[in-house]
Amino acid sequence: MAKVYATIAHSQKQPDLYALHMTCIKQSQEAIGDAHMDYELDSSALGRAKAMGHALSSARDVLYNSGEVSRRLRVMLQSTELNIDSVRKQNSFLVQHAAKTVPMPLHCLHMQLTTDYHFRDGVIKEYFRDAALKEEEDKAKREDRSLYHYAIFSDNVLAASVVVRSTVTHAKEPEKHVFHIVTDKLNFAAMKMWFISNPALPATVHVENIDNVKWLNSSYCSVLRQLESAWLKEYYFKAHDPSSLSDGNENLKYRNPKYLSMLNHLRFYMPEIHPKLDKILFLDDDVVVQKDLTPLWDVDLKGMVNSAVETCKESFHRFDTYLNFSHPKISENFDPHACGWAFGMNMFDLKEWKKQNITGIYHYWQDLNDDRKLWKLGTLPPGLITFYNLTYPLNRTWHVLGLGYDPAVDLVEIENAAVVHYNGNYKPWLDLAISKYKPYWSKYVDLDNSHIRQHCYMSEQ
Repeated sequence: MAKVYATIAHSQKQPDLYALHMTCIKQSQEAIGDAHMDYELDSSALGRAKAMGHALSSARDVLYNSGEVSRRLRVMLQSTELNIDSVRKQNSFLVQHAAKTVPMPLHCLHMQLTTDYHFRDGVIKEYFRDAALKEEEDKAKREDRSLYHYAIFSDNVLAASVVVRSTVTHAKEPEKHVFHIVTDKLNFAAMKMWFISNPALPATVHVENIDNVKWLNSSYCSVLRQLESAWLKEYYFKAHDPSSLSDGNENLKYRNPKYLSMLNHLRFYMPEIHPKLDKILFLDDDVVVQKDLTPLWDVDLKGMVNSAVETCKESFHRFDTYLNFSHPKISENFDPHACGWAFGMNMFDLKEWKKQNITGIYHYWQDLNDDRKLWKLGTLPPGLITFYNLTYPLNRTWHVLGLGYDPAVDLVEIENAAVVHYNGNYKPWLDLAISKYKPYWSKYVDLDNSHIRQHCYMSEQ
């Protein structure tokens, strides 16, 4: 209000009144400083607040004109709203940029491991010799239906190592657990080298390069055909694309290279990747396992293909959040109030998957969505469609989400969860991470590894 009166005083050529209000404003700001609570205020704050009150009172008597004051307030409000909108957009862009930038220590780790893999000097040769022997011994385990199998698709060595290590730590019979990790060509050497030099014994870890999956081609996979198109790349990365369902800031998070990586879509091809298995547990690489997960293999899915924790609360996270119900293909086939669920920890029944032709359903809807108008970007919306009425709801304690964006997740829920999920921008390996959640992840980082201890993460410890 003091700024309004100061502006009016200046326009009406009353320099004394203008100077009085500007002085009061400056003194009040100095008294407040960086204080957030009353006890943090400067001792002069009360006196200056009273001085401001007297200045406002005198200005009201001299300058008050309801029309002029109203007009000035509207101008200030509009200006403030524009400034807030600009700051919000800038903040959103910077957060997204920071979230998808590979941190220097993580880049260092990948480079060190890649160098080790290709040079194989000294003790590294022994690692490879031992690993070759173990891989031959474990070959049968990779297809043994009596064991507990996990699917992880990741280009992040440190993240994948934490998923595996935390799972093995809590497994009652770790020798019966088999991890199938698929990564891309760029990160294959680093991922392979990590698990050669840091085997998750007594569990089994098999690392595969996605480029060696021969059936994965654009003639079979409609999503791969779409991902290879120049039009879709422009759609993902060009700002304010008019064909987007959620044009503007909300779309920034999807302008991330991971959404153009086939690794992000392999979850829809589980039987093709693991044709000999009956069940497999899918884990995202931003989760931490805190309990033995083997009871999940005993859950009766009652003919369903997927099991997951539901995320809907009242009107939130229902199908109309993700799908475009103004399109007849969506409105005719799905319930807008159906409950959403989470990817990140999902048990898939691969026998039922094949029986109900889930991959065919996925391809059908992907082909229909060639113009990207049926659902929002990402893999969850097509997942909701593909597994519609085929998802068995798990107890919420199995999978607690939000550690990558929500600072208010109940700590008791986190402590009691079998799996905690850092979904969101604030991943635990980034400086952006929510500090109170980071220890749940960092305690499973292998600090005995020489690259972490001596080369790449020295300043982090």
